[in-house]
Amino acid sequence: MIEALIGFAAVLLLVLLRMPIAFAMGLVGMVGYAHLNSYRGAISMVGRLIIDTSQNYGLSVVPLFILMGLFVNKGGLSKQLYQLSFAFLGHLRGGLAMATIVACAGFSAICGSSLATAATMSKVAMPEMRKYRYADSLSTASIAAGGTLGILIPPSVILVIYGLLTETSIGKLFIAGVIPGILGVGFYLLAVAWTIYRNPQAGPPGERSTWPMRLKALVNVWAVILLFILVFGGLYGVLNFWPLHLTFSPTEAAGMGAAGAFLIAVFRGMRWRDTYDALRETARTTATLFSVLIGAWIFSNFVNLAGLPESLLAIVTTNDMSPAFVIFFIILIYLLLGCVFESLSMLLLTVPIFFPLVTSLGFDPVWFGILVVVVTEISLITPPVGLNVFVLKGVLGDVSTGTIFRGVTPFWVADIFRLILLAAIPALSLWLPQVMF
Repeated sequence: MIEALIGFAAVLLLVLLRMPIAFAMGLVGMVGYAHLNSYRGAISMVGRLIIDTSQNYGLSVVPLFILMGLFVNKGGLSKQLYQLSFAFLGHLRGGLAMATIVACAGFSAICGSSLATAATMSKVAMPEMRKYRYADSLSTASIAAGGTLGILIPPSVILVIYGLLTETSIGKLFIAGVIPGILGVGFYLLAVAWTIYRNPQAGPPGERSTWPMRLKALVNVWAVILLFILVFGGLYGVLNFWPLHLTFSPTEAAGMGAAGAFLIAVFRGMRWRDTYDALRETARTTATLFSVLIGAWIFSNFVNLAGLPESLLAIVTTNDMSPAFVIFFIILIYLLLGCVFESLSMLLLTVPIFFPLVTSLGFDPVWFGILVVVVTEISLITPPVGLNVFVLKGVLGDVSTGTIFRGVTPFWVADIFRLILLAAIPALSLWLPQVMF
């Protein structure tokens, strides 16, 4: 156990010294494995992991969902989603911020990336909110917070990676994220309402849309609805009826989604240059994710060989700690790490340590996965390393990071309340998987 704790501290130190998390985990894991076993065994383990990862058919779901999200982005579907949300909510005080959050949730359902959602919606929603003289703090906060829904509402790349890392059903994880995602939208809308209650001038009402305008906006999102039905209808057997009989595995669903998004983007005028850019960005992002995954698996093998999960379980049972206290302590660690780590790095560094302990205590791995993703979601908007905040700062250079961080405070407080609710009532995450499977 001591070796594993030293290794964990070494990874933290290397990351703070600006070494990429993939290399930090891989280096520490290899050296630690060699110390406990042998250098020949460590080299053999690393080589085997690299080969197995590159040949793992299940991992192909990652680049396909990334590609689907990029094609959706190139197809300009985010604008139609925002117009639909604006048509129903824009006339309310703070309605444009609420419309932004709802549009982010819809875009997340076909994108799966928080950073892409935040960057895309900033270009669509920010001009409209400035047109109606919204406070920059509320405008940017609604985009940053709404973007975090991209890692929870399926298809979520983070949920895919958690499923691959822990051998948990990706289909169950996807469907388990639906109710927590809807709760996230609801709590964010309450955060907007609270902000407007404290400062009514922060979000003036927009124009009221007529019902014909609302119906037209609804018709304009046909492509989003069709793509969502194709991917998730096939994944969960909803389309398994005559004459379709469509049932997909997660990888097949991702492939169908990428193909469908490509056709929609072409129909909406995507150029060859945009296609090339999407393919190149997919390759770059996939290479980065796979590097981090390989590093995490190397570190996980070292941690398991050092016996850290068994030692943690022995400490819990010896001191007669309640399972609820253990979960509370793990969540607290995640919240603290979220202040200095970005979401993927935090998940890959900690899941190999905590997952065996949590499952040994009898907790459902799907429920724990949703909790982990919600905690990492919070880290996207908390200082000082809120990635969504810095993405917005990069897109909107005239707004300070301090303004954005002040604006997102009610939103991450709302996230804390949602996290407590999901931890206290596991059925919110597990009811749909039990029904669907």
